[in-house]
Amino acid sequence: MMAGIYFHIPFCKQACHYCDFHFSTSLTYRAEMLAAMEKEIALQAHYLNDRAIESIYFGGGTPSLLEADEVSRLIDAVVGHFDIQSDAEITLEANPDDLNNVKVAAMRNTPVNRFSIGIQSFFEEDLCWMNRAHNAVEALEAIQRVQDSGYGNITADLIYGYPLLTDRKWLQNIGRLLDFGVPHISAYCMTVEPQTALASFIRRGKQTPIDDGQGATQFELLMDELAAAGYEQYEISNFAKPEQYARHNSNYWKGVPYLGIGPSAHSFDGHSRQWNVRNNAKYIRAIQNGVVPHEREELSEADRLNEYIMTALRTQWGLNLDYIDAQFRASYSGVVRAGLESLVIRGEVTLVGKVATLTKKGKLVADRVAAELFVD
Repeated sequence: MMAGIYFHIPFCKQACHYCDFHFSTSLTYRAEMLAAMEKEIALQAHYLNDRAIESIYFGGGTPSLLEADEVSRLIDAVVGHFDIQSDAEITLEANPDDLNNVKVAAMRNTPVNRFSIGIQSFFEEDLCWMNRAHNAVEALEAIQRVQDSGYGNITADLIYGYPLLTDRKWLQNIGRLLDFGVPHISAYCMTVEPQTALASFIRRGKQTPIDDGQGATQFELLMDELAAAGYEQYEISNFAKPEQYARHNSNYWKGVPYLGIGPSAHSFDGHSRQWNVRNNAKYIRAIQNGVVPHEREELSEADRLNEYIMTALRTQWGLNLDYIDAQFRASYSGVVRAGLESLVIRGEVTLVGKVATLTKKGKLVADRVAAELFVD
């Protein structure tokens, strides 16, 4: 089995109002952080049990704040301790304001072969409302610049379901990406996380609450528009032209092991999960002392099945009953089959042979559908 490596780069220029990921707007300990990440790679060299690496993903935070030579340093550290496939997918998440001519040209000299560009919207007022660091012109120019430099494998993120976004504006955002011919699109419904500025604004009456009905309507518009344009919805929030799926993301949903490097990064080895401390200073200090500061959770058989149900149902490949029969106890298989029967009757799941997939109706309530199939 193959595996992946994820880097959490915990730095941002400013805080988006909706974001609850771990990051700092201070770059004070940037050099120490990169050195710690290099050392963590060495400390975790045996975590993946000699599996070959087929994907490396730089997420965050804002990985595009790194210089090209810093990205190369981290990749070289991986090469020094792991077997990297020659055709490995190496993705860098980037904010449009970082993708100037100098940065994009420099990235051509690194092994990075895929960009994930955080567009979110092409409308200036929406970007201001989100407190994004880029503007609408930079959003357009970034995609064009990356394409012109020879990167064909790119994905762009959009957000929907927030008060400023009318259905007309939403269709225009989708249309812009289609005009660029972007081969992969990720789109997420705005959610209100408890510790964010957005949650505070809503609590204090300074911001209109999020409307779930609006999110559902715009999700349906998204599915219809991208299906008509020839994109496959291979996962609830991810759409790609045929065979242009994100390898790293697909492997998450298929249960492929991965190692997370950096503060707050998660790892999965097939039987357990672990996650690093969510604090830059504590992370650096521990790594300097030769310790990976993490918590670990061993997954029970029920945990592993429930994770499989949750992730597999989100994809176009679906939940495979033969796989459940082979990997889990017979009584669990019976519970899942019984649950599927009622979901099929309600029109939320389609069962073809031994494979269950969500219908369009089911995709609107995917988390609830999965939860109905969970075992104790």
